[in-house]
Amino acid sequence: MFTFMIVLFVIGYACIALEHPLKINKSASALLLAALLWVCAVIGGESLLLNDAALRDYLMINPGAGFSDWLIHHKLIEILGDISQIIFFLMGAMTIVEIIDNQGGFSVITEKIATTHKVKLLWIISLLSFFMSAVLDNMTTAIVMVALLRKLIGNKYDRWFYASMVIVAANSGGAWSPIGDVTTIMLWIAGKVTTLNIIEMTFIASLVSLIVPLVVLSFLMKGNVERPHSAHAGEEYSAPRWQQILFLVLGVACLIFVPIFKTITHLPPYIGMLAGVGVMWVTSEIVHRKSEKEVQHRHSITNVLSRIDVPSLLFFLGILLAVNALATVGHLELLSQKLDSIPLSEPSKYYVINMIIGVLSSVVDNVPLVAGAMNMYSFPTDHYFWEFLAYCAGTGGSILIIGSAAGVAVMGMEKIDFIWYLKKISWIALVGYFAGCGVFILEKNIRGAHNTEEVAIQNIEMTEDAVKQYLLDNTFYVSENTENYSQNSYINFIQYTDAKTQQNYIGLKTLDNWYTQPIDTLLQYGFNSQVMLNEVEIEIMDTVAQVLWGELPLVVTQSGQVGIFNEQTYTLIPLNIKK
Repeated sequence: MFTFMIVLFVIGYACIALEHPLKINKSASALLLAALLWVCAVIGGESLLLNDAALRDYLMINPGAGFSDWLIHHKLIEILGDISQIIFFLMGAMTIVEIIDNQGGFSVITEKIATTHKVKLLWIISLLSFFMSAVLDNMTTAIVMVALLRKLIGNKYDRWFYASMVIVAANSGGAWSPIGDVTTIMLWIAGKVTTLNIIEMTFIASLVSLIVPLVVLSFLMKGNVERPHSAHAGEEYSAPRWQQILFLVLGVACLIFVPIFKTITHLPPYIGMLAGVGVMWVTSEIVHRKSEKEVQHRHSITNVLSRIDVPSLLFFLGILLAVNALATVGHLELLSQKLDSIPLSEPSKYYVINMIIGVLSSVVDNVPLVAGAMNMYSFPTDHYFWEFLAYCAGTGGSILIIGSAAGVAVMGMEKIDFIWYLKKISWIALVGYFAGCGVFILEKNIRGAHNTEEVAIQNIEMTEDAVKQYLLDNTFYVSENTENYSQNSYINFIQYTDAKTQQNYIGLKTLDNWYTQPIDTLLQYGFNSQVMLNEVEIEIMDTVAQVLWGELPLVVTQSGQVGIFNEQTYTLIPLNIKK
């Protein structure tokens, strides 16, 4: 069954790639592939997952439950929860963009871009996408830029080239920003990379991965583009100028607010995106409440929602479900083990592993690939392995159009043919990808910044009890003075019993020796203080645990790394363990 699932995935992938010759919509192929793979997982997955820790824990906690119960009522629900976040995020972003377009907001920008020269326009659009994706996520950037392209370029096939470069630019731009790409966010939250370091070490390589394809296309593209001649152009620009500016500014503000919203509330990004849709919807209703019936209907959100590309959403759902089926059964874990067996010395071995992961991320989802790498290795924060992984996983998705969320979104919106992208763009993106790899390696060699030290694997089980015990068993300190611990600031987690309620709590005890006298928070507040009654809250997120005691946010990784997350600077302050 293990091998059969691989064969089935290859066949399904081929059907997606050959959408036009087969005359079968890629969304239908993706959904059918996902369903068949999960059927295979139910039928033959039990024999493949006998040693899976999550399965064993579930069966111990739920006596009488079987493999199918775990797979259907636990694992599949968990996966659907993760995927639904992406789907709702994508749907919300599409809706906001369509509202801006419906109100004529994009005309404010397109009127400023006067050039019709193909090469000049290509550079403007690509560089704009590159820097925009560092602030917004790749997918949102792609959606916004495709909406702009529809106002700038009339010819469909010309627009495909520009839309394809938007994919490359968005993925390259997201790789060097800690909030620009989902895989970089994963590494950042887990404490593998810090904000300033990841920007410094990957920016040039990411920029090169875009510049090289741009230079190549600059020699291939000649002449000028034709502006679109839409029969409905009058409708698009019928709104007053103030109205166009209002919805453009408000829409962009809603998109930019999403990462800020997540930082402040700690809620998933799709909640912020849906809130933005609500704000845009209410604003539209208020602005048009006294308009004529025809105008109200034209600008109604129900009319806007009918323009949302639902097949693209279903394609996204299908392909992610299919990949997660392979990840659940263990195909990606086996792949990671095979990669680790490459007979090369460090650092060449890890450069090759990351480059292969980048290429593979164009075929399968880069999220499980990065998650697998995070489980396998325990290099310290800002190790070159994590930096290069962020670059490769982010930019490698541009090699194929379905290799990234941005690519899938653009493919759905512009109906770009898989084979066309493979012939026209893939080789250019591949050249840019390896050029960026070469620049990264060269830069590392010049800096002499290879840290070959690997931290001893602690193998912390990602359960609430195990993480609590790990915190109780160790003393953590902020500075790195291992010769004189008295000059460090300590953080201790302790278990104590409240004198009044006789209940057991895990509280925080700190000793700050930077002052004349150590400050002992436990003695300062007392056992019965409400401050000490703040129970430690632990949220398990795959290979990372978020620990919250009062206002102190900590991050614990599976390899035993502990850090304090600074929400103001978006950095992780690593803590050391007292030996």
